[in-house]
Amino acid sequence: MEFMSSLQNAFDDHKPSLFELLSEQQLSGLIPPSLRYLLAVATHRHPRYLLRVLNSFDELYAVLMLVVERHYLTTHGGGFTENFYGLKRERVLQIKGGEAPRARLGAPGLMRETLQLHERDVWNNLAVMVGLPYLKRKLDESYDVHAPQAAIIGPSYNRDFLPRDATIRQRILYHYKWFLRNIYPSVNAAYYFSLLAFNLAYLFDNSKYSSPFLWLIGIRIRRLSEADHRAIALAAQPAATSPSHPAARPGQASSIFNPLTFASVIFPRLLASLKILLPTSIFALKFLEWWHASDFARQLSKKATEGLDLPPPIISGLPPKSVSRNTRDLTQVSGSFSPTSAPVNTVSLALPPSKDDQSTSPPTVSHIPAKHSPPIGATTLLPIHTVPAPKPKTSSLCPICLHPIQTPTSAQTGFVFCYTCIFKWVDGRHERQIAFMEGGRETEEGWDEDYDEEEGRGDEGKDEEKGGSREGKWESGKGRCAVTGRMVLAGTDGLRRVMV
Repeated sequence: MEFMSSLQNAFDDHKPSLFELLSEQQLSGLIPPSLRYLLAVATHRHPRYLLRVLNSFDELYAVLMLVVERHYLTTHGGGFTENFYGLKRERVLQIKGGEAPRARLGAPGLMRETLQLHERDVWNNLAVMVGLPYLKRKLDESYDVHAPQAAIIGPSYNRDFLPRDATIRQRILYHYKWFLRNIYPSVNAAYYFSLLAFNLAYLFDNSKYSSPFLWLIGIRIRRLSEADHRAIALAAQPAATSPSHPAARPGQASSIFNPLTFASVIFPRLLASLKILLPTSIFALKFLEWWHASDFARQLSKKATEGLDLPPPIISGLPPKSVSRNTRDLTQVSGSFSPTSAPVNTVSLALPPSKDDQSTSPPTVSHIPAKHSPPIGATTLLPIHTVPAPKPKTSSLCPICLHPIQTPTSAQTGFVFCYTCIFKWVDGRHERQIAFMEGGRETEEGWDEDYDEEEGRGDEGKDEEKGGSREGKWESGKGRCAVTGRMVLAGTDGLRRVMV
């Protein structure tokens, strides 16, 4: 990998190859998702304490890296992952060509002091190393949330509009979404194109900068020299106590809880220990990757679970099926109907009936199909308009439009729909919802036709049969799953595409 850079730079041994820089960037990009994953696993165990931390992960990670990167820039002259690869950052000489090879060979210590980062250079590097990736992550997340909706739905997407009496916040949010949908794709493409151009120029020794942002702040990346290693080792040695300031007696300002002791001794050592933690964590992740991919772990887990008798799974979450009116008439005539009796076409887990109960049971009524009753809203106490759950034969069809699923999208309940269907349903603008609320009757396997009369609303049920509006009598299902009627957290933003 270093053959190309060695050909172009026969005399410059401190210039790293492009492949070293790319490896360092990949390692730096793997740290945030790894920490987020570990935090998400811990949040499942302790959501009360860690949920807010997980929701603000980007901001907390930016603050943490600001502290870590500033420590490594001031003490080692490079970033956290750059120091792992033996790299540093230095200023470029303001001379023709930017190089002084004779001075570098004759006085390496003096050249190091001349090119080391000043306080202003440290903050410029922090803006490039911490601020720019944070801004890029937030823009990418916002683009993934807002832009695909308009791209898939097309011209009919008119959810975002600016009212006349809009507040300042509404105006800023409206223009921000417009920027994401129209301008940000071009800005993102220019960003990656500039990185590619500088990488190619750096590879063929036409530029000293591997990134356009390093060119803007006048910083380049170099390998650590012998003078750098001596300076770092000297800075890591503990300071000797002078005769005028003798060592403190036990218990006198030497506790780890003392702010001065913590800031001057404990905190730098904690940050320096990250150099050991990084290779250890990489080894642990590679070991776990091998463990889950190897056949040895699979056979070991199989032998461990051979003697376990697992109970059958219990399926819950779908609205229960109700007994139809004709079935209840038959059971009431026989005198064996009770409010807690199991509905028809369902499996009961109760004990089998006795001989006396079997003798008084009515004739078989399983041939009468029982339609399911709608779920009831917890706040409005109104029935919620939903669609029947898909069956095994119709699992490839959208439960809403009953056509093959286009752009599969799942709600938080696990059911998969067409993206346009579930988006409009959660938004309350689907044609099936509008027709139902205006008084139209479901032509598919809908609700029990006598539902309104059974609930004591015979007159209202007659009005609906005549085509009356269901406003105030039913919920349209807006903001809910189209099958279960459960609320979809975050509305349309809570929908997730399914990769098939």
